Amino acid sequence: MAMSAHRPIVVGVDGSAPALQAVIWGAREAKERGVPLALVTTVSIRGFHGTPGGMPAGFFEQEEGEGRKRLSEATDRAHRAASGLEVESHLCTGSPVLELIERSKTASMVVVGAGHSRLGWERFGSVSSSLVLHTHAPAVVVRDLPYIDVSDITGPVVLGVDGSEDNSRAVELAFDEAARRDVELVAVHAWSDVDVRSPFRFRIDWDAVETRERALLSENLAGYVEQFPDVPVRPIVAMDQPSHNLAAHAANAQWLVLGRRGRGGFPNMLLGSTTWALLHTVLCPLMVVP
Repeated sequence: MAMSAHRPIVVGVDGSAPALQAVIWGAREAKERGVPLALVTTVSIRGFHGTPGGMPAGFFEQEEGEGRKRLSEATDRAHRAASGLEVESHLCTGSPVLELIERSKTASMVVVGAGHSRLGWERFGSVSSSLVLHTHAPAVVVRDLPYIDVSDITGPVVLGVDGSEDNSRAVELAFDEAARRDVELVAVHAWSDVDVRSPFRFRIDWDAVETRERALLSENLAGYVEQFPDVPVRPIVAMDQPSHNLAAHAANAQWLVLGRRGRGGFPNMLLGSTTWALLHTVLCPLMVVP
């Protein structure tokens, strides 16, 4: 398998509905892969001279109690989702983003819920956005969907293929996940990152462009098609709007896999525009591969 068979799946816990959905999803993935589940929550750092001015005397004790309560609830959800699973609980201090990034160095993947709780991770900004920028392991963002259990969705794995060298690990992981789930892989490639609108469309020899782009897509998939011969692949080539086309094909998917950096970016441009656009909009779990 492309991922380590021993590294844990790490899930960020803040007590919100999206985070609990991420716990359930992560627990089932960990059970399926035979790896531990590591639940992580954070509380504020105590000052060197006791309680900071203006804070109640029992502030830290209360916050630590709430953190342990979050972990206890998340652990219960994990065990209910995947009985017999090995679950680790970690109450940490400081920034949740920095803690998850550090733990991503030894994780098979890091999972967070999409959205914010009013008093939870929101204090530090959007954890999911910050995590995918700097994670060392694949980051999975799971959305909380009323009346839908994302773990029960049985559609294809959708992959965004931009043709860049940085995209190769995302391609490999997408094939691996499709093989593990025994589903079709839908590989979507767009010729242009920008919207090619009229009056420019009539100037484009789309037949010639499409032929060339299909050849490029086939070239990017070729080695993995041979490595995963049992995975059915459906190649999709679009003229433009990659985020729109990926979202459309991911509407009934069980997973969308993207590379972190786009084909047109500079080395220090950590997150591609397509990935950024899809991060908080697609309904299926989104894996961003560094």
